[in-house]
Amino acid sequence: MLSLDLSFYNWELFTNYILKGLLFSAQLTILATVGGILFGTLLALMRLSGRPLLVYPATFYVNTMRSIPLVMVILWFFLLIPILIGTPIGADLSATITFIAFEAAFFSEIVRAGIQSVPKGQTYAGEALGMTYGQNMRLVVLPQAFRNMIPVFMTQTIVLFQDTSLVYAIGAYDLLKGFEIAGKNYGRPIETYILAAATYFVICFSLSKVVRNIQARIAIIR
Repeated sequence: MLSLDLSFYNWELFTNYILKGLLFSAQLTILATVGGILFGTLLALMRLSGRPLLVYPATFYVNTMRSIPLVMVILWFFLLIPILIGTPIGADLSATITFIAFEAAFFSEIVRAGIQSVPKGQTYAGEALGMTYGQNMRLVVLPQAFRNMIPVFMTQTIVLFQDTSLVYAIGAYDLLKGFEIAGKNYGRPIETYILAAATYFVICFSLSKVVRNIQARIAIIR
């Protein structure tokens, strides 16, 4: 009969094995979120520009990235980038580049929907004041759109944090990897995977509660 013993889990185990992976997963999530939003906003503006030379490449990129499993993209970047540049870049940097490139496609759709949710009257008012397209976007449309998109951004960030466990495929030392190594060293692989699942649940559930609170406050402002 299978018996589980979690008494081995202590502060020393956490600092020696888990903390390093947790910090990397958090760092990867933050970098991928910021980079993804910036790149995704650019892609969204390209798709909304109405210019074929901008619309088609951006649409192709977004649809392609959204149609491929993330783990495959991780492996492609990890294996192909060193060949293209002629030098290895390491699992950590490869994972960061991959997540920014991949998540940009999803953030792009969020930004595009957010921009389209702003009433057209706001754009017309800016044009009536003599604003250019760029000024209208920067000063009128995007500030309103980003406020509306904050809960969706945060929800996507939670999904992103969960997806960081996929860098396990290229040997990066993320949160899941830390638990795996701890399990091997303590001879408790089953227990450590259970603890890993519990840790992901606690973090993601807590963040989801924060998202709901922010969403409620934004609804009140509206």
